Amino acid sequence: MSADALEALTSAGIAAAQTDSFGPTAIDVPPESWVAAHEVLRDAVGLTFFDFLSASDELKDGFRVVSHLADFWGGSHVDHVLVRTLVPRENAVLPTLSELYAGANWHERETYEMFGIAFDGHPNLITLLLPDEFEGHPLRKEFVLASRVAKPWPGAKEPGESDHAPAGAPSRRRTLPPGVPDPETWGPRPAGSPDPDPLAPAEAAATPARPRRAGATGERRTRRQPSSDTPPPSETPPADATPPAEPS
Repeated sequence: MSADALEALTSAGIAAAQTDSFGPTAIDVPPESWVAAHEVLRDAVGLTFFDFLSASDELKDGFRVVSHLADFWGGSHVDHVLVRTLVPRENAVLPTLSELYAGANWHERETYEMFGIAFDGHPNLITLLLPDEFEGHPLRKEFVLASRVAKPWPGAKEPGESDHAPAGAPSRRRTLPPGVPDPETWGPRPAGSPDPDPLAPAEAAATPARPRRAGATGERRTRRQPSSDTPPPSETPPADATPPAEPS
């Protein structure tokens, strides 16, 4: 199926490329061919079932939008393909798929409110899950959940933080919960503002961990062997040892 899908797209003049993924075959297409690619896959390849559409935040690279198409045949046999594209962060807009697949309607609305990606031509691009007065896009990596800041982090992670700690117990400055950046580094920033970049905490969290130093392989240290000139321990029993009883 993946070979047929890729061949059909390239034959239609679409610059498609197959990409390795952990699930179904993924095919990357340019944003300007987003609708045309899905039309070819539906009509020429037979991927008539629209499963879902969502996105992922790729930080400075933009947003990766992905759809999952499938074809059921031969009883329980299923062929499925992921179609992906990358839209810039500054102008996150794609044409809607709702005219090709009716099921794309709700998924595009959800992606719009969660990531701020607009779908041009959508018949009803309004909020689906969030209240009307909600501000921001919760699945963007620069968005900080306010409840993580306002609600005390459960448990005592530092000395003296517990409510049951004895009076006068040493304590350190209370730490922020995991995933909560410093309050001065997040929140709305007007264009051209000298304030900290709201993406900085997310990019720092995405930085791979520092490699372990040489020799820190987790192997157990071997016990130190005595040198050859060290005399063996004496086998003479101590002076106050009780001799064994003689048989009667």
